[in-house]
This record gives sequence, C-alpha cells and structure tokens, in this order.
Amino acid sequence: MPVVGIGLNFLFAIYFAIHAVRSGQQMYWLVILFMFPGLGSLVYFVVIYLPDSRLQTGARRVASVAARTLDPTRELREARAAFEFTPTAQNQMRLAAAQLEAGDAEAAANNYEACLKGPFASDMEIQFRAAQAFMASGRTARAIERLLAMRAADAGFRPEQLGLLLAKAYAADGRRDDAAREFEAARRIHGSFEVCAEYEIFAWNTGDVARAQELRAELDPTIARWTRHTRTLNAELLRRLDTARARHGRA
Repeated sequence: MPVVGIGLNFLFAIYFAIHAVRSGQQMYWLVILFMFPGLGSLVYFVVIYLPDSRLQTGARRVASVAARTLDPTRELREARAAFEFTPTAQNQMRLAAAQLEAGDAEAAANNYEACLKGPFASDMEIQFRAAQAFMASGRTARAIERLLAMRAADAGFRPEQLGLLLAKAYAADGRRDDAAREFEAARRIHGSFEVCAEYEIFAWNTGDVARAQELRAELDPTIARWTRHTRTLNAELLRRLDTARARHGRA
C-alpha cells in the first residue's frame, strides 16, 4: 500500500508539472513538485490550479448570476456608498469592479486608472482588471499597452487570460496580424474551449474561412457532449459563436 501511495503522489506531481509547463508557470514549481510530490502537489493545487480551474470559475458564475438576478444593482449601490463614505483605494477598486460588472466601462476605467497611480500600481490583478475596463470602454490602445507591460513584468501571470484579452484587444484595434498571432499562440499553448471559440469568431469576422472551419471542426464535438448546465454557463460565448457562423452563412 505505501508503494501505491507513493506512485499516486508522483502521478499527481506529473499531472501538475504538465499543467505548470503548459500554463507558463515559474519553473521552480517543477522543483517543488518533484522534490516533495505529495505536499508539492497539494500546494500547487491550492495556489495555482484551483484558482484557475473551470470548476471554481463555474461556481463563481452561478453565484454571480443568482445574485444579479435577485438584486442586479445591489453590489454597485453598496460599492458606491462605501467609497463615498470612505474613499480608500480598496473601496475605489471595489467600485470599479462593480461598475465594470454593471456595464459602465467608462467609469470603471477611470477608477482603475486612478488606482494605478496609487499604492496598488504594481498589483497585477488590478492591472489586469484595468486592461479589461480599458478594452470594454473602447480604449484598445491603452489596454494593449497595459497587457504588454504586464507580460514583460511577469510572464507567469494568468497567461491564458492575458493572451486571450490581448488578442481581442489587437482585433478591436484593427491589428489583425498581431491578433491572429496571439490567438494562434493561445490555442497552441492552452487550447481551451474559450480560446478556440474566440479564435473562430475572429476568423469568421476577418474572412479567414479555412481557419474558422478548422476550429469549428474541433469545437463542435465538444459542444455536442456538453450538459445543459455547461451550455448555460457558456451561453453568451455560444450565442456570439452562433452569430458569427450565421453571418458567414448568410454572406
């Protein structure tokens, strides 16, 4: 039995090592995983794998949707009241997040920009959220600038999400070649459904029919196996994907 336990520890370590390499994590994680396969795997799971997993993302989405359905403006009201009462950087960041969630991207971008001039200017998560707000408010050049600076500062920070947002920012800014390069890199390194779906939408919208059809052939078998719950979680992305496909079909 001890031999089985040791074998399982190494299997987990190998699995997480593959994840670390594919997701662009720092190489010291490999040392930790193989020097301490049991404890190292547990630490990697809690610190890296779980926060980035689709299980946790799905749970957050369900909770968020439920809260917005019951009281769609509650968080925005509370965040604004907290900032007006105590205008700290933390409360300003909370307000910016609530504004972005509520669709007021311009106000969110302004608040995030103010946060980047304060004590949290080097916080990677705040910088990423600021880039999202810049993108949503149409400041694509500003979003690209921020994302490139983040990648240069820490290539291991949320590489899939950062690469996908950068690809979309390039596309929105009219830089098709740069966008295609980022999409292709994200597909090759990460290969998630979201990456491939966004890449297919981009391909249809830019007239790259061959690449769009190639991606569709990859995605359709996955979609066919989805449960109703999974379809619900990805409803907005599926809607955009269907729209891009239908627009090309009509053309």
